[in-house]
Amino acid sequence: MIKLYKNYINTFKGLSQEIWWLALITLINRAGTMVIPFLSLYLKEDLNFSISDVGWIMTAFGLGSVAGSWLGGKLTDKIGYYKVMVRSLLSTGFLFILLQFLNTFASICIGIFLVMLVADTFRPAMFVALNAYSKPENKIRSLTLIRLAINLGFSAGPAIGGLIITGLSYSGLFWVDGITCIIATLVMIKVLNPKKAKIMDVIENKNPDSAYNDKAFLVFLVAMTLFGIVFLQYFSTVTIYYKNIHYLTEFEIGLLLGGNGLLIFIFEMPLIKWLERSRYSKLSLIFFGTVLTGLSILILNLTGWTGILIIGMLLMTLGEMIAFPFSNSFAVDRAKKGNQGEYMALYSISFSIGHIFGHNAGLQMSATIGYDNTWYIVTAIAFAAAIILFILNNYLKLKTPINTISPLTK
Repeated sequence: MIKLYKNYINTFKGLSQEIWWLALITLINRAGTMVIPFLSLYLKEDLNFSISDVGWIMTAFGLGSVAGSWLGGKLTDKIGYYKVMVRSLLSTGFLFILLQFLNTFASICIGIFLVMLVADTFRPAMFVALNAYSKPENKIRSLTLIRLAINLGFSAGPAIGGLIITGLSYSGLFWVDGITCIIATLVMIKVLNPKKAKIMDVIENKNPDSAYNDKAFLVFLVAMTLFGIVFLQYFSTVTIYYKNIHYLTEFEIGLLLGGNGLLIFIFEMPLIKWLERSRYSKLSLIFFGTVLTGLSILILNLTGWTGILIIGMLLMTLGEMIAFPFSNSFAVDRAKKGNQGEYMALYSISFSIGHIFGHNAGLQMSATIGYDNTWYIVTAIAFAAAIILFILNNYLKLKTPINTISPLTK
């Protein structure tokens, strides 16, 4: 047991102080993001919107995310990641607090769009900060540490959020979300001074390549968009499915989602360190993670037994643990030859597009053709993403000279 503990601790060695501060800031921020997993339930149960209306509101969510990710990339390349991160976090805090006072369809669509526009400028900036504060050999583990912080916060957030909804109301979620964003901003200003931070890996290109001309990267983004459509079902259609078909309470839904974050916190770093040493390429591992995520949706049709929800969540968690760190790393590697903000903005946008189509399509299909047919279609989308990744991986292997192939590109 002691040896196992020491091996776990050793997986965190070598990461810079700045990465740990970023992880702490992310933890504080994500611990409060209780609104997002419950947003579709809040709109349906508390504000009494139809499933169709909820779908369109979630599309506004996705449009704001796309616009915010694009704007974040532009601003990061222009004024720097630090200013973008601070302004995004602080503004998002106040906007989340104000969002609870909107109750008409039009006002909520506009409000959700603005919140996500501001909130998602943070993402490209954070990826560039990670790249700057990490040694090249520590990139994947640095990204994984940030994900651990996200998931530790996310494991507590939904469970606490379920308690808040049960004991108080949905409005309490907006207050907590907003206040934690503001606290995260204050911590960042206090501890992460860019003038004193040690920059470990900054790539400056006088004539950077445009991400829009990187065909392999664009194909990769198509696969990530499809993967995002599948993965994001767990934050809209699946939560309503839990309640309507399996009659779970908000607290039980929170525990199930929270278990996902807890498992990632415990197992992801050792898993990633082990996979880094494997002979598989990043794209091969993303392919495997995508297949597991698709299977997590497919098995919901196998039985009406409520325990299948736990098995599905376990499969999705494993798929997520593999796909996200290595997709992040693949994007960061490609970004080194171009405008990093532009590359990371497009990477973020791929998931934002998933928000636009994923939530709405899932909700509309479940309302018209039922959950079973919806899960079959979502599974097909997951396997389409996997096929694209498989083809892209083989294409890049053929383009890579034999003598430059590392163990991770074989």
